[in-house]
Amino acid sequence: MKGFKTIAIFNYQHETVVLKHLLEQDEIPYFFENETTLSIVPFYANALGGIKLKIHHSDFERVQTFIDNLNNPLRIV
Repeated sequence: MKGFKTIAIFNYQHETVVLKHLLEQDEIPYFFENETTLSIVPFYANALGGIKLKIHHSDFERVQTFIDNLNNPLRIV
């Protein structure tokens, strides 16, 4: 996974579901490091440093926009 870097870290697997959908919908390559391990043993989250979302550096700004929109659900239209 050369050229991939961590853009976000999550403590629980359910926090990644909506973001996965958005990434797949826009066909952005991604990788969640430690996702499988933490789905089996969720108490290892702190020891492993959480679930790390890794994306290619060329998609960084677009994915950061997704994350910002998810973190700020209250917007006045």
